[in-house]
Amino acid sequence: MAPILKAVFADIGVASPTVAYVGAANGDSPEFFECMAGILKKTRRCRMLHAVTVPHDADVKKAVDIIKAADAVFVSGGDVEAGVEVLNEKGITHIFAELYSQGRLVFGVSAGSIMLAREWVRWADPDDDSTAELFPCLGLAPLICDTHGEGDDWEELKAAVALGPADSPSYGIMSGSCLKVYPGGRVEAMAGPVSVYVRRGKAVVKQADLTASLGSV
Repeated sequence: MAPILKAVFADIGVASPTVAYVGAANGDSPEFFECMAGILKKTRRCRMLHAVTVPHDADVKKAVDIIKAADAVFVSGGDVEAGVEVLNEKGITHIFAELYSQGRLVFGVSAGSIMLAREWVRWADPDDDSTAELFPCLGLAPLICDTHGEGDDWEELKAAVALGPADSPSYGIMSGSCLKVYPGGRVEAMAGPVSVYVRRGKAVVKQADLTASLGSV
């Protein structure tokens, strides 16, 4: 992870940045926060502030102030649907797109990465594949992606691709890899390969992997 985080901090472009931590996907777990803060601080001296949104008595204005004032925003892992639902309920999803459009760096890990994309997949009945449907995420990246799903051959990603637009590349970010999405939609694999899938008619077709920069971790 260190090469990826070094690249992230280089893109932030501030010697000792303040990073807003968004833990909506994991219930604002203090343990998640402490773990990620420790990892980031090993890479670069920084200040990480927890923008708490999940508790019923959360100070949403304070969370928004933290997010808006930060040099970068980090969206942590957990459950994609739960994270998006919290941010929707608090009425703050638009803030992420606004900051991104202004040039603010927004990055995530695991479910947090998926939340930054256009859509993700859920099942009304987990035992019935016909109940699969896409739901909107934060939409900063104009694509669909999944993370560390190589062990089950990207089962969930393929389900999402099957429901998405034809010929629109979707990405499987392997463990230890990173997908960097530039304004305008250009993508780059970092630190390891990223799988690519598209829908052609009713078939989900694997494309050539994105080749990684930064070498491997």
